[in-house]
Amino acid sequence: MTTPTTAVLRSEWIKIKSVRSVLFSLIAVFAATLAVTVLAFATVGQAEADDAGHDLLLSAFYALNFGQIAAISFGATALSSEFLNGGLRISLSAVPRRGLLYAAKMSVVGGLALAMGMVTSFATFLVGQMFMGEYAIGLGDPGALRASFGGGIYLALIALFAAGLTAVLRSAVAVLSTLIPFLLIVSFVVGDIAGGIARYLPDQAGQLVLHQDPDGSLGPWAGLAVTAAWAGAALLAGWWRLRTRDA
Repeated sequence: MTTPTTAVLRSEWIKIKSVRSVLFSLIAVFAATLAVTVLAFATVGQAEADDAGHDLLLSAFYALNFGQIAAISFGATALSSEFLNGGLRISLSAVPRRGLLYAAKMSVVGGLALAMGMVTSFATFLVGQMFMGEYAIGLGDPGALRASFGGGIYLALIALFAAGLTAVLRSAVAVLSTLIPFLLIVSFVVGDIAGGIARYLPDQAGQLVLHQDPDGSLGPWAGLAVTAAWAGAALLAGWWRLRTRDA
């Protein structure tokens, strides 16, 4: 008997909202980003904007650097729960088709991350500009609407990237301890050493969409496509791992 796709999608949504750590990490994408936005813009927002050559658009999304950590946590914990206490065996007994199970889970994770990412990105931009006074920019300014949409897509891709890696490693701890230091430290060190090559790393490529005038060979949407390629590769690797290894 074939399990209807809608029923599998519904069951994956129930799993996510039933596990507190997963649900809280999703909410944290919005909460952490907005909290950092208010704190940063209320204190040093206008002072930073007064510097020559300052990219007002990029700085408007400064707090997404913290929101992406929560996005990674959401993607990782949403998958890792399947590998605890025989959870995957139970899921496969209900949905024997591994491809359907994996696709449904990633669709729900991606859909929720995209919805939360969009709300977070637009809220971050609009709330931050409330503190900017004469330096405030609006959605009608060049690149602002593109960056607001792109920021939401970026958060969703980072969550899917983490989810795919978790399916490979079967451990949220391993993914969190690898990806978070990479995004916060290693990526910038590589950028200082390797120069233009670092633009093709998942975080630096994806965040080009937040710049008013991105430099280099990649444009804003091309950079986001590079991040999507990283996420796609991780998802394919996760599917291969699920298909070839025992539950």
